Amino acid sequence: MPNDTCDHAVSVRLGTDGPMLIEGPVEITLPDGSVVRSDRFMAAVCLCGRSARYPWCDTSHRRRPPRSRRGADPE
Repeated sequence: MPNDTCDHAVSVRLGTDGPMLIEGPVEITLPDGSVVRSDRFMAAVCLCGRSARYPWCDTSHRRRPPRSRRGADPE
């Protein structure tokens, strides 16, 4: 359902090895239909699936080796 009261685009940032950062407040509908909300000015959404606080990032992605960059030449 679109948010008709918002008159500006919401900023979403994707990094190479971290969470998705979304300007808040944010409501996220999970696959089971439940809704979670963050009232913070910036919400960090887990993309690696390792967070104990899913869907919110708890920096678990920092404990794994970094991915190789796409298109990089193999050594």
